[in-house]
Amino acid sequence: MDIVDALDAQHGTTCLVGAGGKKTTMATLARRLDHAVVSATVRIPIFDGWVENVVVTETPREAIEDATAWPLGVVPTQERPDRYRGYDPETVADLTDIDHPVLVKADGARMREFKAPSDREPQLPPTASTVVPIASAHVVGEPLTDDLVHRVNEVAAITGLDPGDEIRPRDVAAVLASGRGGLKDVPAGATAIPLLNMVDDADLEASARAVAEAIHDRADVPRVVLAEMRADDPLVAVV
Repeated sequence: MDIVDALDAQHGTTCLVGAGGKKTTMATLARRLDHAVVSATVRIPIFDGWVENVVVTETPREAIEDATAWPLGVVPTQERPDRYRGYDPETVADLTDIDHPVLVKADGARMREFKAPSDREPQLPPTASTVVPIASAHVVGEPLTDDLVHRVNEVAAITGLDPGDEIRPRDVAAVLASGRGGLKDVPAGATAIPLLNMVDDADLEASARAVAEAIHDRADVPRVVLAEMRADDPLVAVV
């Protein structure tokens, strides 16, 4: 099994949520997929460097049908020099019948490594086939603060932690496995596959495995993926 198979990204619409490597995961998958389409339903930093072409268009289907270079990025507008705006979820849902794997950034994290969603997130198209809630393994053992965590209060509400408390494996699992966290608004029929990223040494793998086991205790997911998306072979383990 490789990282594409582990995350069920070979076909359909794969939506990435959470924090700790959404864009790196999308780039890793896009490089390994045939004719991948990369997009977003929220703001996304400029990603021209890891796709062959980005088309700014209100009609993404036409851009996809006319494309000759892959992976292809499609976005509706460049909002600022450093970021694009995403499509509304219904526009992405309208692409469900195209014969290309679609990768979608479906929430924001402000460069943090762990998060819980706001009441406006995630922005998931109803046709999503796979939802990948992400967290960085690096947060285990760290304090619940704004330095590493986006929306500290929301994470605290799910886990029972107080701001500043140490984040334990069960706390990461509680968020990723929660209907108020990583599994929020997952469409009926979609598969949720949690991902622990930045697993780059044996100690982090042990922490990530503890998170994975705790996720299985809380949620009916087919597997939890452990990965280091910056590595040449990113798949560390499937639990």
